[in-house]
Amino acid sequence: MVGPERIVVVTGASRGAGKGIALALGETGAKVYVTGRTRNEGDAPLPGTVFATAEEITRRGGQGVPVVLDHGDDAQVETFFEGLRDEHGRLDILVNNALAVPDGLTDKGPFWEKPLTLLDLLDVGMRSSYVASYYAAPLLVADGGGLVVNTSSFGGTCYMHGPAYGAGKAAVDKMAHDMAVDFRPWNVAVVSIWMGLLMTERTLAGFTANPGAYDGLAATAESPEFTGRVIDALARDPELMNRTGRVLIGAEIARELGVEDTRGQRPPSHRPFLGDPPVFSDAVID
Repeated sequence: MVGPERIVVVTGASRGAGKGIALALGETGAKVYVTGRTRNEGDAPLPGTVFATAEEITRRGGQGVPVVLDHGDDAQVETFFEGLRDEHGRLDILVNNALAVPDGLTDKGPFWEKPLTLLDLLDVGMRSSYVASYYAAPLLVADGGGLVVNTSSFGGTCYMHGPAYGAGKAAVDKMAHDMAVDFRPWNVAVVSIWMGLLMTERTLAGFTANPGAYDGLAATAESPEFTGRVIDALARDPELMNRTGRVLIGAEIARELGVEDTRGQRPPSHRPFLGDPPVFSDAVID
């Protein structure tokens, strides 16, 4: 994972957390495949495209490869990973970050007063993480070592944006645990990382529309690149396999591994306020 050309896939990286993660990993000199649906500026309400992310990776010293891909279409995902197999025959890091963010997600009120389309995040989010991991698996095990990261949040255990969001995050957390069992014989680690409040394009738009919405949190927010720096440190950590199958709080792992955010700060963990990650049983029933 730290060889002369690290091969990385970051899903949902046109903007937001995915873009930040891709940029941070690209800065290590990696070849980063950036997947997402946004081909041109204006195709989405928020700025960002897979091409812009890939170009920035290359400017920073990596090799960015844009891949226009709908993670709601399994056939497109399969075709992409088949091409990756033909080109490289391996994969070092897969970051499952693609997530549908339906309108109404952060609206106040009970779930039955919100649009039923909130369930879209169980397709592009929960299901897409499974599908990408499924097609990436033969590439991850090819070299006898690799890392899969599911991006997640404290919404996996606390009430956050309602039951659809919570179910999706809890699912990718448990998926990381269970996939780790299957991957362990090949020395491939799987973790879920809880991110804090990120200063993404969406968050900044929210600040503009409702300045009081995140009172007191802006000063401690994480940059979109912070989680990418954490992932890089994890991939280099000799104790990585001791962490496999766990739900990790990004801010806590950063402190443990000496990772700083882009301005030299170390964001705080929100564990005291939002709660602990789940601890899963060690029992294995085939």
